[in-house]
Amino acid sequence: MKLLIALYFFILATIQLGLLLGIYHYHRSQSELRPNRYWMASLMVNVIALLIFGGGILVIQSLEKPDFNFTIANSLFYIAAVFQLLFCKSLIDPISKRLQYGFALSAIVFVPVFEFLRVYGNYEIRTAFMCAIAVIFFSWQIMMLRHKRSSEPSQQLMYLQYATAAELFLALGRLGVLASIGFTINKVEQIPRLLILLTIAQLVINTLSYIALGGYWAEKVALANAKSKSENIEIKNLLSERESLIAGLLKANKTAATGALSASIAHELNQPLGASFLNIQFLQKKLAEGSLSAEQNQEILAALLSDNQRAANIIRSLRSIFSDGKMGAEQVEVGVLIESVLKITKPEIQSKNIQVVLRLSSSTLIDVNRAEIQQVILNLINNATQALTDSLANPKTLKIESYDVAEGVEILVIDNGLGIPAEAQSHLFELLAGSNKKSGMGLGLWLCQHIISRHGGYIRYEDASGGGAQFVIFLPSAH
Repeated sequence: MKLLIALYFFILATIQLGLLLGIYHYHRSQSELRPNRYWMASLMVNVIALLIFGGGILVIQSLEKPDFNFTIANSLFYIAAVFQLLFCKSLIDPISKRLQYGFALSAIVFVPVFEFLRVYGNYEIRTAFMCAIAVIFFSWQIMMLRHKRSSEPSQQLMYLQYATAAELFLALGRLGVLASIGFTINKVEQIPRLLILLTIAQLVINTLSYIALGGYWAEKVALANAKSKSENIEIKNLLSERESLIAGLLKANKTAATGALSASIAHELNQPLGASFLNIQFLQKKLAEGSLSAEQNQEILAALLSDNQRAANIIRSLRSIFSDGKMGAEQVEVGVLIESVLKITKPEIQSKNIQVVLRLSSSTLIDVNRAEIQQVILNLINNATQALTDSLANPKTLKIESYDVAEGVEILVIDNGLGIPAEAQSHLFELLAGSNKKSGMGLGLWLCQHIISRHGGYIRYEDASGGGAQFVIFLPSAH
């Protein structure tokens, strides 16, 4: 009889231990959602209690005064029940420190109380004591589960509630059997078969309760994964929309910049085209008269070729900046980028009597998207040109400098205009923060910051030492 009862306890302990190890292994793979610590602690303590209790039954001599290991096992059963109760409570409200300390104190008190019953009581009193505690805990647990299910329907919590109700029914059944016994039980062989059956059934249902708790956590993991997948799709769509919006803003900013430079571009192209037109007219006249010498022919062709090359260079510079095609990163020198932009802006700058001072001392290569960095430089030069147009400074000066610094290159665009008011500096790089320029869209500086940040650098504003505005750009080196 003792061996059979102990075997039941060992089998249930093995099942619960397998559940514990499986959940522990699974929970290590979950970075966001972890099992409730009270439930895991309850399962672990219950496994230890079952093993100690089963081992105690194998060596027990008398139920009237069993060994101290039964006090340990029953104390662990009590602690496991407390942890399971705290788990159910945590489903409704956070567990307060006061409640934690209260249950911890009750566990401390339980040990000497049960030890007193072990020494001075009998089997019936000890069993009735444990059953009474179980009835109180199970009743409380059922009420909390009902409250939780009313606000959050869950099939696994429903199974747990039914299992707890079954445990409550079996605990009451054990009390009824104890009350009906007319003799004192001193040996294991004297325990009524019905009482053994109800006890084993309660432990089996208790194992099903832990399985339901594992199912509830798995249910939460499945819901969290589904929600995470949905959120990931939504985030992916938002990022795609963001990239489309930024691409549209880049295009809009290029269009605005093209409009601002259209007169300058037309002036620059008119010079070689006008010269070509005059040379062609002269060539036609000489051919009609039949008086074109070989020397004049070579001179006119050389002039046409030079003017054509000059116009082609201007178009090539414009295409590199205002192209809508996607261009990858390449290693370039900062000075080359700055000079390519100045070829376009030079006529506009000269028409407004602005002196350009270049100090391009950097030699470090940077790995960038050429067109995007050209657009940043173009925006800053445009801003400086327009600021100097409204300035009374004499002479009007635009300085563009580049220096090799630790880990990269710094580019400075400085003008001696009016500068930027202090109240506007805090939101200077915000999207659509406004602009004091007639053609301003409130996009330029925001786009500059976005492009530079995407390249791993930064852009900041400073008041120039002699008055005016100074923008500092840092770009990391190619390595």
